[in-house]
Amino acid sequence: MEGIQPLDLFQGIATLAVAEPLIFWGRIGLILLGFLLIYLGRKGVLEALLMIPMGFGMATINASVMFLDGDRVGTLFVDPLVTGTEATMAVLQIDWLQPIYTFMFSNGLIAVLVFLGIGVLLDVGFVMARPFQSMLLALFAELGTVATFPIAVALGMTEREAASVAMIGSADGPMVLFTSLVLAKDLFVPITVVGYLYLGLTYGGYPYLIKLLIPERLRGLPMPVEEGRKITAGQKMAFAVVACTLLSLLFPVAAPLFMALFLGVVVRESGLIEFQNLLTGPVLYGATFFLGLTLGILCEASTILSPVVLKLLLLGIVALTLSALGGIAGGYVLYFWSGRKFNPMIGVAGVSCIPTTAKLVQKLATQANPGAMILPHALGASISGVITSAILAGIYVAVLR
Repeated sequence: MEGIQPLDLFQGIATLAVAEPLIFWGRIGLILLGFLLIYLGRKGVLEALLMIPMGFGMATINASVMFLDGDRVGTLFVDPLVTGTEATMAVLQIDWLQPIYTFMFSNGLIAVLVFLGIGVLLDVGFVMARPFQSMLLALFAELGTVATFPIAVALGMTEREAASVAMIGSADGPMVLFTSLVLAKDLFVPITVVGYLYLGLTYGGYPYLIKLLIPERLRGLPMPVEEGRKITAGQKMAFAVVACTLLSLLFPVAAPLFMALFLGVVVRESGLIEFQNLLTGPVLYGATFFLGLTLGILCEASTILSPVVLKLLLLGIVALTLSALGGIAGGYVLYFWSGRKFNPMIGVAGVSCIPTTAKLVQKLATQANPGAMILPHALGASISGVITSAILAGIYVAVLR
C-alpha cells in the first residue's frame, strides 16, 4: 500500500499520461466527439437511435483505457484485433461486448438483422408504381459509390479497400459493413465507423447542397396526384420473391442481405402480425442499439487512429457528396424529360439512407410550398436505392474477392 501512487488508482488518467501525443489528443478528441454525437442525436440533427448509443460508447471507451498486463494497455469492452481461436476464446471470457462483436458484428449478422427490420418497414408498392422513374434516380444517386472507387485507387488504396470505402456513397450502413468485412478486413473497423458517422451528412449537409443547386420554386414544385391501379399485397409478395431469387442468382455473395431485405417485405405483405412486431420491435431496435454501441466502442483511439483514417474521412465526404450530386442530376433529367413537371429534388432520395433522404426532401418541399407532396415518389427512389446499393456491393465483392 505504501508504494501506491495516485495514478495507480486512476488508470484512465494514467494511460493518458503515458500515451503518445497522437493517442493522447485522439482520445480527448473522440471523447468530445462522443459528447457531440449524443447532443446532436438528442436535438434531432443526427439519427438518435444510432448516434446516442454510438456517442456514449465512443466517449466511454476512450475514457476507460487501462493497463492490462505489464505495459500493455486496452479495455474490458472488446478487442477487434484479436485473431486465432484460442485467443478469441480467452477474450470472450473477459471483454463483455466481445460476444456481440464476434458472433454478430464481425460476421455481418447484425447487418442482416437490421435489413430484416427495414424490409418489414418498406412498401415496395412505391417502386412498383413507378419502376422506371425510381430505378433511374437510384442509379444516378450511386454516382459516389462508383466514382469514388478510382479516386481511392489513385490515392494509393488497394482495389478491395477502394471498393469498401466507395460503398460509403450508398449511405447504407449495413452495406458498408458487409462490403468492408468481406473485402478489407484490416480496415473493416475504421471504414465502418467512418461510414456510419457520415450518415449524419444526409441530415446536416444535404439540405445546404440542395438549396445551393435547386432554386426554391423548383423545390416547391408539387407532384401530380396519380390515379394508378392498386397494387395488391399478393403482387408485392410476388415482386419480393422474384427479385430476391433473381438477385441472389446473379450475386450470391450478397444473398444474405437480399434475403433479409425481401423476407422482411414478404412478412409485411403476408399479414403475419406476430413476425412484424418481432422484426420491427426487438430485432430492429435491438440490432440498431448494439450496432451503435459497438461502433462507439470500436472508436478507441489506438484502434482507429492510423494514417489511412484521414484518407477515409476525405473519401467518405467525396462519396456522399458525389452521390447527392448524381441524385440531383437524375432529378433534373426527369424534370426536363417530363416537360418541367417533375420536382428535381426527389433525385436526392435515391441516396439510400432510407427513410432519411425521402423525409428530408419532403421537409424541404414543404418549406418551399406547404401544399407540395412528393413523399410517395421520394420513397420509391429511396427503396430502389437500397436495391441498387446491394447490387453494387454484390458486384464489387464478386469481382474483387
